[in-house]
Amino acid sequence: MKLWQKDSVSHTKVNDFTVGNDKQFDLRLAQYDVQGSLAHINMLASVGILKNEEWQILSTSLKEIYAQIHRGEFIIEEGIEDVHSQIELMLTNKHGDIGKKIHSARSRNDQVLVDMKLFMRAELQQVVSKVESLFYLLLNKSEKHQNDLMPGYTHLQIAMPSSFGLWFGAYAESLSDDLIMIESAFRLVNKNPLGSAAGYGSSFPINRTLTTTLLGFEDLHYNSVYAQMMRGKTERIVAQAMGNVAATLSKLAMDICLFVNQNFDFVSFPTALTTGSSIMPHKKNPDVFELIRAKCNDLQGLPNQIILLTNNLPSGYHRDLQLVKEKIVPAFATLNSCLEMMHFMLSNIIVKTNLLADEKYKYIFSVEEVNKLVVAGVPFRDAYKQVGLAIENGTFTYSGPIQHTHEGSIGNLSLDRIKSNFENTKRMFPFTGIEKAIQELIK
Repeated sequence: MKLWQKDSVSHTKVNDFTVGNDKQFDLRLAQYDVQGSLAHINMLASVGILKNEEWQILSTSLKEIYAQIHRGEFIIEEGIEDVHSQIELMLTNKHGDIGKKIHSARSRNDQVLVDMKLFMRAELQQVVSKVESLFYLLLNKSEKHQNDLMPGYTHLQIAMPSSFGLWFGAYAESLSDDLIMIESAFRLVNKNPLGSAAGYGSSFPINRTLTTTLLGFEDLHYNSVYAQMMRGKTERIVAQAMGNVAATLSKLAMDICLFVNQNFDFVSFPTALTTGSSIMPHKKNPDVFELIRAKCNDLQGLPNQIILLTNNLPSGYHRDLQLVKEKIVPAFATLNSCLEMMHFMLSNIIVKTNLLADEKYKYIFSVEEVNKLVVAGVPFRDAYKQVGLAIENGTFTYSGPIQHTHEGSIGNLSLDRIKSNFENTKRMFPFTGIEKAIQELIK
């Protein structure tokens, strides 16, 4: 069954090629298609296109389908093109012509649009939740290990003293900035395209403001052509926001792969969280972090994949856009699994202490000695030369505690400010209002 089919039937090869993997991904969208349909029929009844008794019949059946989806019993039957066709078929089989009325004043184009918006909105909420969990874990690790010094590197050469507190805190603040990008993407996702129909509006007297309220959207896409143009654009912007989180995770995973190496030996993990070698009995491999690194590097390529699918399309709908769904839908599961595993692994990380007592890190304190001379009145260039010569002739020595006091340094991690910035951004997400609207719609 196809919503657009009349008397002729598509050739099997054409049908198989054009449907592609849609049915597989549409199962992920089923609950959102029902939500959009419930809002749509509420609106149709409010403007007199549906009779009250017809609305009640359709509403009851849609809520039954919604429950079926959540029980894991919903399927897209053989020969049915997509989730929209499946739901309309179920309603038509049960209620005859009344079931067919659900598509009034609506196109499959804006059905897909609203389904994807609702899906991405819900998935981004899950991403935010997992980012939040990892953020607070990193913040706690930063506070716990603020006095545990470690080498800092530039060009992968020993550079200056750092600390595990500074290192953990860096990734916490990175996630805080990533959350700003997610919130920006979320605001675009949280706009209602429903009612744009095929991209040029409808002659029916529909009320798009009502469906916006019913679905908990913050606003709507007013211009019907632009509402359709947002397909692909929305996904690209969301992918860019997800890519920022992925970049943070990838870099963190790379650091850990270095730090567990025996030549660094800064951190370790329980044996059960590492993997072995088929021929080398001593190996404890950081496979989890290597896979996080690879998966997150792949996610960072997602915006470009979407750009290449959509960047030469004129306004209006084009079938190319169908393939965007195949890129963005599984990406959420990948990112969420990486966030979960990073949280799990870091919950079990073992930090080595007293690292800088090792003789090979002696010169890491050279800048500290230069700074001491400068504070004593020696011009910086002279102090730099004096310490450099001492290193060259083997007479360099270092003594005294490290005293870094400025914001964001070893001695002043500014964790309270990093936490405050994160929480201020988190408060900008209207999750409570959205959940309330959806619960009211489906109750």
